[in-house]
Amino acid sequence: MDASQITSFVASTHQVFSTMLSLTVTAGRPYTCCTVPKFENEVSGIIGMSGDMQGMVVLSFPTATARNVIRAFTGMDMDPNSPDFADAVGELVNMISGAAKAKFEGKNVSISCPSVVIGKGHKVQQPSDAVCITIPFDCPGGPFSVEVAIKNAKSAAQPASSQTAVKAA
Repeated sequence: MDASQITSFVASTHQVFSTMLSLTVTAGRPYTCCTVPKFENEVSGIIGMSGDMQGMVVLSFPTATARNVIRAFTGMDMDPNSPDFADAVGELVNMISGAAKAKFEGKNVSISCPSVVIGKGHKVQQPSDAVCITIPFDCPGGPFSVEVAIKNAKSAAQPASSQTAVKAA
């Protein structure tokens, strides 16, 4: 993963929060997930990436921040147990990941349907063969992070059946 890919996620997060939520975000200094204690999250939107770049993106919030952000996004206060709350978190990670992947010039990248995990103390295990970068953010709604763990695919080294399985994921 190179600096331009991280910059793509920072720019995409700024763009989505500004355009869709009318919130200004401030990015902190990115760090590898293993060098700093894990961001304490209670709400995580997760999306997979496949194709020329493989891995995952996780948008993580403390519950209070998630509620504030979702209120800005939807115009209503939602209970975190509501299916609409999870859908809104999933849509945010989808928009951020989609905008970032559009900046990966010359790369054929697909993103999966998002998944959302809600619960205190959960941990999202990133792929062990990809460097995980956490980008901390702050906004008027509170702190959150975008974790990116992607790697360039080695399609020539993979057997055809592995390529098919990865693309279907």
